[in-house]
Order: sequence, then C-alpha cells, then structure tokens
Amino acid sequence: MTDPNQAELPLLILGPMLRRVDSQQVVLQCATSQPCQITLSLTEYSQQGVLFSQQLDSGQHRCIPLGQRAYLHWIQVTLDSPLPVDTKIHYDLSFSIEDRHPASLRELVPTLLYEEHSDCHFFYQTSLTNVMHGSCRKPHYDGDDALAGLDGLMAEELQGGKKRPDLLIMTGDQVYTDDVCGPLLQAIHQTVQLLGLHDEKLEGAVVNNASELFCHPLSFYQREQLLPGLEANEGVASTFFAAKRKPVFTSVNAQNHLISAAEMIAMYLLVWSPQLWRYIEITDDCVAQKYKQRFAREKAVLETFIKQLESAQRVFAHMPTYMIFDDHDVTDDWNLTRSWEEAVYGHPFSKRIIGNALLAYSLFQGWGNDPETLAPLAERISAHFSKQGIAEHDALLDELYEWPHWDYKLDTSPVVLVLDTRTQRWRSESNGNKPSGLMDWEALCELQQNMIGQQSVIMVSAAPIYGVKLIEAIQKVFTFFGKALMVDAENWMAHKGTASVILNIFRHIRTPPLFVILSGDVHYSFVYDVSLRFRRNSPRVVQFTCSGIKNCFPNTLLRWLDRLNQLLFAEKSPLNWFTRRRYMRISHRYPEGHENTSLLNQPGLGLLEISNDQKTVNCSVIDAKGHRTTFLADD
Repeated sequence: MTDPNQAELPLLILGPMLRRVDSQQVVLQCATSQPCQITLSLTEYSQQGVLFSQQLDSGQHRCIPLGQRAYLHWIQVTLDSPLPVDTKIHYDLSFSIEDRHPASLRELVPTLLYEEHSDCHFFYQTSLTNVMHGSCRKPHYDGDDALAGLDGLMAEELQGGKKRPDLLIMTGDQVYTDDVCGPLLQAIHQTVQLLGLHDEKLEGAVVNNASELFCHPLSFYQREQLLPGLEANEGVASTFFAAKRKPVFTSVNAQNHLISAAEMIAMYLLVWSPQLWRYIEITDDCVAQKYKQRFAREKAVLETFIKQLESAQRVFAHMPTYMIFDDHDVTDDWNLTRSWEEAVYGHPFSKRIIGNALLAYSLFQGWGNDPETLAPLAERISAHFSKQGIAEHDALLDELYEWPHWDYKLDTSPVVLVLDTRTQRWRSESNGNKPSGLMDWEALCELQQNMIGQQSVIMVSAAPIYGVKLIEAIQKVFTFFGKALMVDAENWMAHKGTASVILNIFRHIRTPPLFVILSGDVHYSFVYDVSLRFRRNSPRVVQFTCSGIKNCFPNTLLRWLDRLNQLLFAEKSPLNWFTRRRYMRISHRYPEGHENTSLLNQPGLGLLEISNDQKTVNCSVIDAKGHRTTFLADD
C-alpha cells in the first residue's frame, strides 16, 4: 500500500455522477481529495448555446468533509430557462484549488469521456420510452458487471447505433454492507487510512474505536464474532429469538460485515470509481491461514470487477441515475419483523451499525434522488461534518431514523413513483416474529393519491409485488412456524394488511390504464402481465423484475422451483384461487432462447421499452457484453 502520508492522490476520487435532471434543474455529485471551488458549464449541442456557466456558490454547491483527504460535493443548479428536450447537452466541471489553474474533467479523468468527445453529455427526456433498471451489484460475485453492457450501448449510440435509455433506475442493493469479500475489506481499510476518513467511538462493542477494527484478530472472515448478539446468531436455525434482549444480525455472510461510517464511505468510493484502486495493494498477510485460499479466489474475482469500473464511471457520468435502498444497502433482513427492530435498535452498537449504513446511503444515494425534499435533512447532515470529525454522531443518526421521505416522484410521462419499502413498515401487533408489511396504511394511501388522475405510471418497488408463487408459499410455511428470517420472507403478500391494500389499489376504478412495476431483489429476472378477472376495463399491469446487475440465484435450485411453479400455479391452475391474487389473471412472458423456463438467471440490466402511444410494452435484459434477451408473451 502507498504510504497514506506520502501519496499524491488524484484530485477527483469519485464521479462525477449525474443524478436528478428536471426541466430547470441539474443535480450532480462527486468527491475530491482536496477542498476546491467548482465551475459548471452546460451547453446545448445543436445550437452551441450556453445554458449555464459559472462558479458555483454555496446555494448551488455543498461540500462535506468526509475526512482529512476526502470531500463530497453535492451540486444542485437551477436554470433560468427550461432544458431543451431530447437534445444532447454537454457539461463540464472545472476544479480550482487556491491559485492553481482550474482542471477540467478531461484533464483529470480522460477515460471518463467517450471516443471523439471532449466533455460529458446527457439527454433530458419528459416522455419515457426507454428505461434501464436493475438491482443487486455484488462486487465479488463471479460474473461480469452489467453496467459494462450499458456503457457499450451508449458508445454504440455515439457511433450511430440505437438510442440510449432515457435514464437508469437502480432498484436496491447497490452496495452490500453486510456481505463484503476479504480483499475488498482490506482495500476499504487502506482507503480509510489513505483518505484519513473520520474515526468514531463505538459504544457496546468489543473495540472502543472504529480504527481498532483494522488490527483486530477477528477483523477478517470472523467479524460475526464482533457483532452484537452472537449467541442468538448461532441459534438461528433452531430458535431465532432465544436471546430476545440481544440484537441479531441475520446475514449468513456477515463474516466481513462493515461497521463504521468510514468503512461504508470507503466502500462507496471503491465500488463506484476506479480512481483509488491504483493506491491499493491487496495481500493476504493479515489473513489467517485457513482463509487464504478463499481470499485468493475472491481476489481473482474482484480484479475483474475493478477492470470494469471505468465503464461504470462513464455510465454514471452520462446518464441520469436514480436509486432506492433495499436491505443489503444496510443489512440483511433490515426491518423484516417487529422483533428484529426491537432487538437491533435497542442496543447501541447494532443501532450505530444500521445508522452508519443509512448515513452512507444518504450521502451517496439518497440526496441525489430528490434534493428539494431532502434539503432540510441535507442541512442537518452537513452541519454534523467538519474536518475534525462527525459531531454528535448518535444525534445525527437519530435524525436519519426519523426522516419520513426516502420515497420520491419523477414528473415524467409515465410518472415514476419510487417506493420506500424499508422504513415505513406495517408491523404486526399480534406476533413480533411475523413479517412486517413492506408499506404501512398511511404510505399506501399516499401512494394511491399520487396515482389518481395519471394515465400511466411506472412504480419502482425493490421487491416484486407479484412474486414467484411457489417461493412465496414456501416462505409462508416458514413464517407459520416463526422462521420468517430464515427464508427472507419479504414479499408483498407476506402481510395480510399490506397485501390487501396494494391489490385493492390495482382493482380501484381510478387506477391508471397502464401500470408498469419495476423491481429487483430476487437475483433472477422475469416478466408478468396482469389483468383483473371479470372486468372489461381492467388496467394493464406489466411487472418487470430484473436482478441482479452482478449476482445470480443458485442455478439448479431455481430451475426446479421454476418448473414446479409453472406446474402448480399455471394461469388456469385451481391453486390460484387459494391465493390473495385470486381475482387477477397473471401470465408469464418467456425469455427468448431459454426453453421451458419463465425465469432468466443471468446478470443483466432490464430494458423497458414503451411505445409512444403506450400500447406496447417490451422487456429485455442486457448482459455485460451487450447481448439482449427479450421476454416474449406466450401465444
């Protein structure tokens, strides 16, 4: 590893990432190794007209010191005139430090730009006909990063190929704080030291300070022994809540679970940008002998991931990107049951871990989705950060826990409604071990109000609303015996109240005629067409589940589950009448070239294509090499 005190770090260490784009607003984020002034320029390509060009002031640019050599920049610019629609808009950022000559993006990161382009660019669309989405990007999964496929599509467009997607929606598990491979954890520790990221005291932990984690003998592959509630963890298979007073982390891959805010910040910098990896030296010197072979396997996979980071960086710089959390962005089974919440939030150490993950989400994902709504929270977050550290750390996390507006809306056509299915849970009052509903009554009522009067809606839910029925049935059996956490029983049908309300929304007479659901989570992809039985004017519902960007389900197991599901819950099967969706007709689309299966098990990004008259909805999955698999209706 490069000596942290001697390394000459690049100025730009993350981004830029193009986030929300409205008619008169452009939102970006980036991170630098030094504090600096930033100038933004926006130019309309066809007319060569300057839309905006000035050094950003404090109302347009917020700088948050994450450490001694790490500064996160939130950029939100409001324009005097609306952005031109469906027109290439070029932009550049220049960074000024004291008396030095300002440095442009081209000077700082030449690989950020596409061939024959001297700056970054994007398109602003009000009518969405071409939307990319996906979830579950796990760095140490042994497969390619599907973002490389999107990078290839954008490069082809610039050479005369098909039009790029209008925007990218990442539907959950953008990072895995609870499932980190050994080599990445080592890189995270080196990054924390390299950037001087803020340390923190840990109450109720085996170690006193986060920095002590680096040299602790259990730091690699044995961290579950540092997490609170170990005794209960070991008894998950027999009796999950044998130790009710102890918080429990339920991830089966918690051996390297991230703990501190600095670790989680470092992870975002490493999985979204290639800039810092040249200063990282991965060795197995600190790894116990029995884990060295595993470390070597993970290192080989991680090296492939690192090579594709330039593609991910280009995508984020050139396409409006929206995100929403799911459980692995924080921890596995996050808020799954009321008992889980009572246990975890009742212990200072586990509460700190969850809060740190939510803080990192706020910094790198949440704010960019909807800066206007999050403005009060952004003000409070930045007030807690200084060059010296995070002041009143617990008070800051309490403010994040209480924040009610992680969901958001895009005023496009179709309108896009992105749901928070993690922090507005409908908790069971009768049994703390039953799964909570993914949204409570109030949140569902607000959702319905947002849909009234719309002609078409794209709704983003981290988990599929219409899941694979056989898998849901298996989860229901485990839930009956009080083992919901063993089978990750997080589906919309797992809670009677939530299931009834969401299905009634689709049956409501004022439901939009076209309703598209984008979801992920499950590590495979499928498409359902849904209509109401016994109604002539049924809304058209298309659910497109695409997962993961870099993850998959165990192939043999999924193949058998798929076959049994098609046998037991076919469209005309009488078993459907014993389910909560008995008044709905659900038909599968089948992936082209994959006979006898309705579930596609490969890494990819989902491409949703809606015709201009909104009568045709096509769904495809694009893999890392740009190969397209289209889902075809069963004629």
